[in-house]
Amino acid sequence: MGRKRHSAEEIVNKLREAEVLMSQGSSVAGVCKQIGVHEQTYYKWRREYGGLKTDQAKRFKELEQENGRLKKLLAESELDKAILREAAALKR
Repeated sequence: MGRKRHSAEEIVNKLREAEVLMSQGSSVAGVCKQIGVHEQTYYKWRREYGGLKTDQAKRFKELEQENGRLKKLLAESELDKAILREAAALKR
């Protein structure tokens, strides 16, 4: 069976559902089985998305993607600068 990628909204909704089920007395293992995820996934999601609302989780994911893109751009520009420094040093 293939892996399913959950959106930030789906994760927050599943965590909310898990909280409701746990408040009704279900165990973590039972809750994970009902929401269809592994216990490790549940704890990972809770660590990352715990306490967020749906719109906040969506914005959080957008910011993470933007941050990754900016880091890549910075790395590329640093590489370009290093190449130019090397070329300038060879001309001397």
